[in-house]
Amino acid sequence: MAVTILHEEDANPAIIQGKKIAIIGYGSQGHAHALNLHDSGCDVRVGLRRDSSSWKIAEEAGLKVMTTAEAAREANVIMILIPDESQRAVYAQDIVPHLQPGDTLAFAHGFNIHFGYIVPPKDVNVIMVAPKGPGHIVRRQFTEGSGVPDLICVQQDFTEDAWDIALSYAWGLGGTRAGVIKSTFKDETEEDLFGEQAVLCGGVTHLIEAGYEVLTEAGYPGELAYFEVYHEMKMIVDLMYESGMHGMRSSISNTAEYGDYYSGPQIITEDTKAAMRNILARIQDGSFAKEFIDDCDRGHEVLLSKRAEYANHEIEQVGEEIRNMFSWIKR
Repeated sequence: MAVTILHEEDANPAIIQGKKIAIIGYGSQGHAHALNLHDSGCDVRVGLRRDSSSWKIAEEAGLKVMTTAEAAREANVIMILIPDESQRAVYAQDIVPHLQPGDTLAFAHGFNIHFGYIVPPKDVNVIMVAPKGPGHIVRRQFTEGSGVPDLICVQQDFTEDAWDIALSYAWGLGGTRAGVIKSTFKDETEEDLFGEQAVLCGGVTHLIEAGYEVLTEAGYPGELAYFEVYHEMKMIVDLMYESGMHGMRSSISNTAEYGDYYSGPQIITEDTKAAMRNILARIQDGSFAKEFIDDCDRGHEVLLSKRAEYANHEIEQVGEEIRNMFSWIKR
């Protein structure tokens, strides 16, 4: 199924430049959205808790900072960029009391809208502008004159120009320099969660750990195992990022390429795909979202336990020692 891809010439910068924008949160995405929009000539204010450690940082960056409620009261475009699990409470307490008919409520991920944890009033626009990259990359590429591709979505179009607002906002982020894809809250949310769980985070990290364990259990030194299954991962991914899988395969040795075709299907089997389908089904039916929110409501019991468990894996200890030798890594 073909998607619609939009570029600079499709956007009207005057739309977002004429809005009063509130960026709620100043983390990875929040700082990138606020600074890029500010540098694009937009009227930006950052909404934070009064005791937020980011307050001074945002002010020193030249941004107008106020409480979340004050920012929501002033703005007519409110972009919520705090963690998924925090959005419900902040929305109910500080945002919904100040929403006016015709305002635009914006997100960079569809979790709370798609799964119904936030239900906006019918007389506001609900849009998404989702850069497909971490915030520091969104900011860096903007300052270098390029941009990160964005997804834009519209859940509610009360003013009948919500798509134009979303595209103009993406222009302000620098997204139209790379390309903006029209999508839906459902597709973005479900595909994003699946990618994180089955491939990018859950898949890759557990594959690396398993490879390390197989080598060290066979008697190979942990330091060498780290280089073979962990350190070189970035180099392979960089090649795929730049020139695709075919380009990567043309850059590695014939031995490595043959091993790719021979061994890959033994690791990623039909059983693996069946497990992936089960992961996707739990995302689609809301089971994962409920499990995650329930854990958040219990104080992140499972999350914090797993974080501590995996931080103590041997590969992390070995990796820390090796990375300390790399003078070019910023800490």
